[in-house]
Amino acid sequence: MRRFSDLKVKFLASILLVLSVLSLAASTCVPASAASGITLSSSVQSSFPNSMTFNVKAQSDANIVELRLHYTVDRQNYASVTSESQPQFTPATSVSAQWLWDMRRSGLPPGAQVQYWWTAKDAAGKSAQTSPATVSFNDNRYKWQSITTAPVTILWYSGSRSFADSLMTAAQQGLQRIENNTGATPQGNVRIYIYASSQDLQGAQLFAQQWEGGVTFSEYDIIAIGVPTNQLSYGQRAVPHEETHWIVGQITFNDYGAGLPTWLDEGLATYGEGTLSPDYQSALNFAEKNNQLISVRSLSSPFSAVAMQAYISYGESNSIVTFLINKYGKDKMNQLLKVFQQGSTYDAALKQVYGFDQDGLDTQWQSYIAATVPAPTTKTSVPVPSTRNETSPVFVGILAGLGAVIFLVLGLALERWAWRRGW
Repeated sequence: MRRFSDLKVKFLASILLVLSVLSLAASTCVPASAASGITLSSSVQSSFPNSMTFNVKAQSDANIVELRLHYTVDRQNYASVTSESQPQFTPATSVSAQWLWDMRRSGLPPGAQVQYWWTAKDAAGKSAQTSPATVSFNDNRYKWQSITTAPVTILWYSGSRSFADSLMTAAQQGLQRIENNTGATPQGNVRIYIYASSQDLQGAQLFAQQWEGGVTFSEYDIIAIGVPTNQLSYGQRAVPHEETHWIVGQITFNDYGAGLPTWLDEGLATYGEGTLSPDYQSALNFAEKNNQLISVRSLSSPFSAVAMQAYISYGESNSIVTFLINKYGKDKMNQLLKVFQQGSTYDAALKQVYGFDQDGLDTQWQSYIAATVPAPTTKTSVPVPSTRNETSPVFVGILAGLGAVIFLVLGLALERWAWRRGW
């Protein structure tokens, strides 16, 4: 827990903001001490989301023979990692060079912060270094507003203050809900960027999935969600969903690269929403009624790209997590997350905390769901997921028209065949 007072936090945040704005300006220069005989100045330009360009100028009495950029990214990590790059240039007493960070190789989320500095050497053996500077990789395509209620800051550019306040309320309720039911609490602060649509959100990423509506960058303490102003109810579910991913990602972070089974990660996130989406609940009811439930072990892998299967997977994951919390309590769930932080395998973690593996969990959960999922009073049908990829009415009309043409052609052919035979 941080021990700074709110006043100190705001003061430090103001200093950081000023440094970030100054370092973003194209005219910003970070000079080095001339005591060494080498004069250095640098600047950086961002082209979100594609690249960052770091520039440097150096002068000395002897030829400059080496320029090196050093930079670190502010992210959750067990070790401090400093990256280096050496731009190409022709040695001279006065030189300019630049290094382009192509985000296609290692992208950064909106708002990620980078600290950087330059070092130089000349032919006479003298060296110099610029003072470290911080630059934020901001999405400057939009004019952002922000509100903060610790530990959450919401940034948005479309919609009223009331719209943002409603999302903040959902965020705070989500934090309380996940703490009450799992014991998980956030470590630090999170920034939630609210884009005006899923298209705007996808435009902030170089390799976004077409169906993506929200994404969590746990190690950066950053969340980005596309929430149209006329879909506030969706945003009130999406914010605590992604927020839960952030908290769980923090708690289970480990240097072994081990993650969570998908059913646990998504189950906790949907649980954090408060109530299960009607689409997921309908899919779950259908799967249980028609013996199409997916095993817990299968749900450990990424969910299917087929909408109906994905809906069943989300519904089941929520039900599995609900079962574990209702039957064994929040302390066990919190313990499970901490075991995963140690890099444990899926089965080993479950056995250590609950005494059974994924197959044992599957058996217990299916007995639980058989007793809790209500049988439908009418004939069961497959629910149609409401996704952006669903078949449009125009396409349906085209298919119907093609069908009519085919039937007409077949009818004429049959009539001609019958006429030839004198029928």
